[in-house]
Amino acid sequence: MSKKFGSILLFVIVIVLFITAYRYISFRTENAVSDAAFIKSDTLSLLSFKVGGKVEKLFVDENQKVKKGTLLAQIDPIDILLTKKELSYKLKSLNDKITALKKQKTRLTHALKLQSKISKTDIESVQKQKHATRYEIEALEAKLNKLKNDEKRFLKMYKSRLISKSDLEAVETQTKALEKKIDAMYEQLLILNSNLQKAHLAYKLSKVQQRQIAELQKNIEAMTQQQKALQTSLEKVKKKLTYTKLYAPFDGIIAKKFFSAPKVLKRGTPVFALVDPTNLYCEVLLSEKKLKGVKVGNNVIIKVDALQDREYKGKVSSIAPTSASTFSLVPRDIASGEFTKLDQRFVVRIALENIDELRAGMGASVAIQRD
Repeated sequence: MSKKFGSILLFVIVIVLFITAYRYISFRTENAVSDAAFIKSDTLSLLSFKVGGKVEKLFVDENQKVKKGTLLAQIDPIDILLTKKELSYKLKSLNDKITALKKQKTRLTHALKLQSKISKTDIESVQKQKHATRYEIEALEAKLNKLKNDEKRFLKMYKSRLISKSDLEAVETQTKALEKKIDAMYEQLLILNSNLQKAHLAYKLSKVQQRQIAELQKNIEAMTQQQKALQTSLEKVKKKLTYTKLYAPFDGIIAKKFFSAPKVLKRGTPVFALVDPTNLYCEVLLSEKKLKGVKVGNNVIIKVDALQDREYKGKVSSIAPTSASTFSLVPRDIASGEFTKLDQRFVVRIALENIDELRAGMGASVAIQRD
């Protein structure tokens, strides 16, 4: 009886082992199985300041939930504020100088236009007066010549007793009066020449003022360039000032705090690691020997090492077009002819249907259903 029971037991064990082996082999044939899987997040970010300085305070701790826009840390802005203040004073001073130069230029421009107009008018007026005076002198000199001839004729007539002495004296008086008038006209002509020289000199001075205006314009343009450079520097400093505060770029959980405040650090030094726990996926390094039948859209069963009692479902969302070693920093050198064939692995990304209790970085095992 015991022999019969032992035989039956052995037969049952063989049947169970056979069924188990069949299921194992069948499962491995129908599914691409891998233990090289990890839960990852697309929104795992290392947060850092865009400027260096002394971190005054960290406002959050590890494992703390934060909302987008939450202030996480702050750098002491005193140096940047002093730079901003200095640039603001310089810019204000330069603006005042430019304003003063523009007013001076406007004033000189108006004065130049007026002076130039007056000078031209004076030159034209004096030239006309000179021409008129010359014509008048020529007319008076012609009249004087006639009077002198009359005086000679009257003198002969007086000597011949044809006219009285008073008639001769009247002609002589007219001649002397005309000579004085002509002399006065010549003096007036000299004055007009002097006035013409003054008018020409005033016109030349207006040209000098024109050069001064051109020089003022050059100074204004040079200062305007300085103004633009200062304005640009001030805008950069204002932007730097905003960089002294570190905000959360998205809703998430502080995965790591790299140091405690206060601490002096360089630009780009990590301060926090922020992860979005709602944006998780599974990444598998799948052997090239197991890629057969694995396509985008295939169903996947995921078991996480830390949650053995749970089973997660997903679908293949993408398969890398190149192996993981393609972009290795130290590529394999096969130029010598020595070559050992290695099993290449490809990154397969799996979209998860549910993420309850999952955390980025967890290890997992996957079974990808083959077509």
